Amino acid sequence: MSEQQKTRTGIAVAAPVQQQTDDAMTIDLVDLFYRLLASWKLILCFAVVLAIVAGVYTIYFVTPQYRATSIIYVLSPESIVNVSSLQLGNALASDYIKVFDMWEVHEEVISNLGLNYNYSQIKKMLSVTNSTGTRMLDISVTSPYPAEAAAIANEYAKVASKYIHDTMATDKPNIMSVALEPTNPISPSRTRNIAIGFVLGGLLAVGIVTFRCLMDDKLRTAEDIRQYTGLATLAVVPIEDADSDDYNENKGKKSKGGKHE
Repeated sequence: MSEQQKTRTGIAVAAPVQQQTDDAMTIDLVDLFYRLLASWKLILCFAVVLAIVAGVYTIYFVTPQYRATSIIYVLSPESIVNVSSLQLGNALASDYIKVFDMWEVHEEVISNLGLNYNYSQIKKMLSVTNSTGTRMLDISVTSPYPAEAAAIANEYAKVASKYIHDTMATDKPNIMSVALEPTNPISPSRTRNIAIGFVLGGLLAVGIVTFRCLMDDKLRTAEDIRQYTGLATLAVVPIEDADSDDYNENKGKKSKGGKHE
């Protein structure tokens, strides 16, 4: 056999091996779908268990947070005399929000209420926003204690109004609404956390079933043998259950017959 013929023969033999490797890396989506369908109890079990875990964790291990909000008005009624005054109020709203970044304001609130928070801690609890098209500032405070949240929000409104009047030489902003003690926490959301736990549990079970499907390299049918080895199946020999009554009965008859002879 010539070298050229040997080379051609080698290529012809190697081709099925490459085909086998490519086939082995493909995922039978239909088979995976049926495996997932057959494992619906496992998937549901994982989803329910993680939903329960998420609910228990949310109820017993997560500290609820409460938010109280007070509102101040940028301009007093006496200052609103024309359109230019209203436009000035809109511009001042941004300046007033900056006032709540001043350390003097934070320190005075801490001192007046006798709080155990430092400057950085109480700053994280505070949020000041200006609703679009208004000259009102919403002063919101978030705390694990509802009474404390309301007290801090109201104190910020008083201190900021006085600080603006004293340092900016403008009219003292009016307090439009005082903060009330909140009754319902804003976080955590039990419903959302339970739903997230349910979804994550289901996805975890799906991942486990998918991984087991990918790692399963057993050949169960003649089609599997042809697909992964490239060999044709000549015959299929059924395996009879060795524990069946018929099998044991036939085996016993043959044994007796052999002894008789």
